[in-house]
Amino acid sequence: MTRYAGRRAVVVGQGTGIGLAIAKRLVEGGAKVLLTAGTARDREHASAELGSAARVVAPDAAVSAVENGGGIDLVFADAVPTARPLLPHLEDGGAVVLTAAAPAPACVRALAAELVSRGIRVNAVDPGCIEAPAGSAALLPPMGRLGSAEEVARAALFLATDATFTTGARLPVDGGLGHPQPHTTARPLPAKNPGRTPSPDDPEITA
Repeated sequence: MTRYAGRRAVVVGQGTGIGLAIAKRLVEGGAKVLLTAGTARDREHASAELGSAARVVAPDAAVSAVENGGGIDLVFADAVPTARPLLPHLEDGGAVVLTAAAPAPACVRALAAELVSRGIRVNAVDPGCIEAPAGSAALLPPMGRLGSAEEVARAALFLATDATFTTGARLPVDGGLGHPQPHTTARPLPAKNPGRTPSPDDPEITA
Protein backbone atom coordinates (compact mmCIF):
# COMPACT_ATOMS: atom_id res chain seq x y z
CA MET A 1 0.00 0.00 0.00
CA THR A 2 1.39 3.44 -0.94
CA ARG A 3 -1.19 5.79 0.55
CA TYR A 4 1.47 7.70 2.49
CA ALA A 5 4.41 7.11 0.15
CA GLY A 6 6.90 9.97 0.25
CA ARG A 7 5.56 11.34 3.55
CA ARG A 8 8.02 11.87 6.39
CA ALA A 9 6.37 11.66 9.79
CA VAL A 10 7.40 12.02 13.40
CA VAL A 11 5.32 10.36 16.11
CA VAL A 12 6.65 11.75 19.36
CA GLY A 13 5.74 11.25 23.00
CA GLN A 14 4.17 7.81 22.62
CA GLY A 15 6.06 4.60 21.89
CA THR A 16 3.15 2.31 22.71
CA GLY A 17 -0.62 2.31 22.34
CA ILE A 18 -1.95 5.11 20.13
CA GLY A 19 1.48 6.32 19.04
CA LEU A 20 2.59 2.87 17.94
CA ALA A 21 -0.72 2.31 16.13
CA ILE A 22 -0.25 5.58 14.20
CA ALA A 23 3.31 4.62 13.30
CA LYS A 24 2.20 1.18 12.08
CA ARG A 25 -0.41 2.62 9.72
CA LEU A 26 2.07 5.15 8.37
CA VAL A 27 4.67 2.46 7.72
CA GLU A 28 2.09 0.21 6.07
CA GLY A 29 1.18 3.14 3.81
CA GLY A 30 4.75 3.72 2.69
CA ALA A 31 5.77 6.65 4.91
CA LYS A 32 9.16 7.12 6.51
CA VAL A 33 8.59 7.29 10.26
CA LEU A 34 10.53 8.47 13.27
CA LEU A 35 8.95 7.26 16.53
CA THR A 36 10.00 8.12 20.05
CA ALA A 37 9.70 5.70 22.95
CA GLY A 38 10.60 6.45 26.54
CA THR A 39 12.22 3.21 27.64
CA ALA A 40 14.72 0.86 26.05
CA ARG A 41 12.19 -1.94 26.32
CA ASP A 42 9.54 0.09 24.47
CA ARG A 43 12.06 1.07 21.80
CA GLU A 44 13.03 -2.55 21.26
CA HIS A 45 9.37 -3.61 21.04
CA ALA A 46 8.45 -0.80 18.64
CA SER A 47 11.45 -1.52 16.40
CA ALA A 48 10.41 -5.15 16.14
CA GLU A 49 6.83 -4.15 15.30
CA LEU A 50 7.71 -1.53 12.69
CA GLY A 51 10.71 -3.02 10.93
CA SER A 52 13.30 -1.14 8.91
CA ALA A 53 10.89 1.48 7.55
CA ALA A 54 10.86 3.26 10.91
CA ARG A 55 13.50 4.61 13.22
CA VAL A 56 12.82 4.48 16.96
CA VAL A 57 14.71 6.82 19.29
CA ALA A 58 14.55 8.22 22.80
CA PRO A 59 12.39 11.37 23.15
CA ASP A 60 15.38 13.66 23.72
CA ALA A 61 16.95 12.47 20.45
CA ALA A 62 14.00 13.33 18.21
CA VAL A 63 15.07 16.83 17.16
CA SER A 64 18.65 15.84 16.32
CA ALA A 65 17.36 12.85 14.35
CA VAL A 66 15.11 15.14 12.31
CA GLU A 67 17.93 17.64 11.74
CA ASN A 68 20.11 14.89 10.33
CA GLY A 69 17.33 13.43 8.20
CA GLY A 70 15.94 16.55 6.53
CA GLY A 71 12.48 18.08 6.77
CA ILE A 72 9.24 16.42 7.86
CA ASP A 73 5.66 16.56 6.63
CA LEU A 74 3.60 15.28 9.57
CA VAL A 75 3.92 15.60 13.33
CA PHE A 76 1.90 13.54 15.79
CA ALA A 77 2.50 14.63 19.38
CA ASP A 78 0.78 14.22 22.72
CA ALA A 79 0.81 17.97 23.48
CA VAL A 80 1.78 21.37 22.08
CA PRO A 81 5.05 21.60 24.09
CA THR A 82 6.09 18.22 22.71
CA ALA A 83 5.37 19.27 19.12
CA ARG A 84 6.90 22.75 19.29
CA PRO A 85 10.63 21.82 19.00
CA LEU A 86 9.84 20.05 15.72
CA LEU A 87 7.96 22.92 14.09
CA PRO A 88 11.04 24.61 12.55
CA HIS A 89 11.64 21.38 10.63
CA LEU A 90 8.02 20.93 9.49
CA GLU A 91 7.55 21.70 5.81
CA ASP A 92 5.07 24.38 4.79
CA GLY A 93 1.77 22.71 3.95
CA GLY A 94 2.33 20.00 6.54
CA ALA A 95 0.14 18.97 9.46
CA VAL A 96 0.25 18.61 13.23
CA VAL A 97 -2.11 16.28 15.10
CA LEU A 98 -2.27 16.30 18.90
CA THR A 99 -3.20 12.91 20.30
CA ALA A 100 -3.53 13.15 24.09
CA ALA A 101 -6.93 13.04 25.78
CA ALA A 102 -8.76 16.36 26.16
CA PRO A 103 -6.32 18.78 24.52
CA ALA A 104 -7.36 22.30 25.52
CA PRO A 105 -9.39 23.80 22.65
CA ALA A 106 -7.68 27.16 23.11
CA CYS A 107 -4.24 25.55 22.70
CA VAL A 108 -5.27 23.80 19.49
CA ARG A 109 -6.76 26.97 18.02
CA ALA A 110 -3.79 29.11 19.08
CA LEU A 111 -1.24 26.83 17.43
CA ALA A 112 -3.45 26.58 14.33
CA ALA A 113 -3.57 30.38 14.10
CA GLU A 114 0.19 30.60 14.58
CA LEU A 115 0.97 28.21 11.72
CA VAL A 116 -1.81 28.96 9.23
CA SER A 117 0.35 31.43 7.29
CA ARG A 118 2.67 28.52 6.47
CA GLY A 119 -0.23 26.40 5.26
CA ILE A 120 0.23 24.04 8.22
CA ARG A 121 -2.95 22.56 9.68
CA VAL A 122 -3.21 21.82 13.40
CA ASN A 123 -5.92 19.53 14.76
CA ALA A 124 -6.41 17.14 17.66
CA VAL A 125 -8.05 13.85 18.46
CA ASP A 126 -9.68 13.55 21.88
CA PRO A 127 -9.66 9.84 22.79
CA GLY A 128 -11.74 8.40 25.59
CA CYS A 129 -12.63 4.90 26.84
CA ILE A 130 -9.75 3.34 24.91
CA GLU A 131 -8.47 -0.15 25.66
CA ALA A 132 -5.17 -0.14 27.56
CA PRO A 133 -2.67 -2.96 28.08
CA ALA A 134 -3.40 -2.85 31.82
CA GLY A 135 -6.40 -1.78 33.84
CA SER A 136 -10.06 -1.65 32.99
CA ALA A 137 -12.64 1.04 32.40
CA ALA A 138 -15.20 1.67 35.09
CA LEU A 139 -17.65 3.08 32.56
CA LEU A 140 -18.53 2.04 29.03
CA PRO A 141 -19.51 4.73 26.52
CA PRO A 142 -22.95 4.74 24.85
CA MET A 143 -21.63 2.53 22.04
CA GLY A 144 -21.28 -0.23 24.65
CA ARG A 145 -17.61 -1.13 24.21
CA LEU A 146 -14.12 0.23 24.60
CA GLY A 147 -12.37 1.74 21.62
CA SER A 148 -8.99 0.64 20.31
CA ALA A 149 -5.73 2.45 19.65
CA GLU A 150 -6.18 1.49 16.00
CA GLU A 151 -9.47 3.43 15.86
CA VAL A 152 -7.80 6.52 17.31
CA ALA A 153 -4.95 6.13 14.81
CA ARG A 154 -7.39 6.12 11.89
CA ALA A 155 -8.98 9.34 13.15
CA ALA A 156 -5.58 10.98 13.64
CA LEU A 157 -4.47 10.04 10.13
CA PHE A 158 -7.71 11.39 8.68
CA LEU A 159 -6.96 14.77 10.27
CA ALA A 160 -3.34 14.63 9.12
CA THR A 161 -3.97 13.76 5.49
CA ASP A 162 -7.57 13.79 4.26
CA ALA A 163 -8.98 16.75 6.23
CA THR A 164 -7.26 19.29 3.98
CA PHE A 165 -9.62 22.20 4.78
CA THR A 166 -9.76 21.65 8.54
CA THR A 167 -7.59 23.34 11.15
CA GLY A 168 -8.02 24.19 14.83
CA ALA A 169 -10.48 21.33 15.35
CA ARG A 170 -10.82 18.61 18.00
CA LEU A 171 -12.28 15.24 16.98
CA PRO A 172 -13.73 13.16 19.84
CA VAL A 173 -12.97 9.44 19.55
CA ASP A 174 -14.87 8.24 22.61
CA GLY A 175 -17.82 6.09 21.58
CA GLY A 176 -20.24 8.91 22.34
CA LEU A 177 -19.05 9.46 25.91
CA GLY A 178 -18.88 13.22 25.45
CA HIS A 179 -22.46 13.52 24.18
CA PRO A 180 -25.37 14.47 26.44
CA GLN A 181 -26.98 11.29 27.72
CA PRO A 182 -30.74 10.64 27.81
CA HIS A 183 -32.29 10.97 31.25
CA THR A 184 -35.61 10.10 32.83
CA THR A 185 -37.99 12.83 33.91
CA ALA A 186 -38.74 12.83 37.61
CA ARG A 187 -42.22 11.51 38.40
CA PRO A 188 -44.48 13.81 40.48
CA LEU A 189 -45.13 12.79 44.07
CA PRO A 190 -48.60 11.25 44.58
CA ALA A 191 -51.26 13.26 46.38
CA LYS A 192 -51.88 12.29 50.00
CA ASN A 193 -55.52 11.53 49.22
CA PRO A 194 -55.83 10.55 45.52
CA GLY A 195 -59.65 10.61 45.61
CA ARG A 196 -59.89 14.20 46.92
CA THR A 197 -59.42 17.39 44.94
CA PRO A 198 -56.38 19.24 46.35
CA SER A 199 -57.14 22.41 48.30
CA PRO A 200 -55.02 25.57 48.36
CA ASP A 201 -54.85 25.10 52.12
CA ASP A 202 -53.19 21.66 51.84
CA PRO A 203 -49.58 21.59 53.13
CA GLU A 204 -46.92 21.55 50.42
CA ILE A 205 -45.57 18.09 49.58
CA THR A 206 -41.80 17.86 49.77
CA ALA A 207 -39.43 15.06 48.80
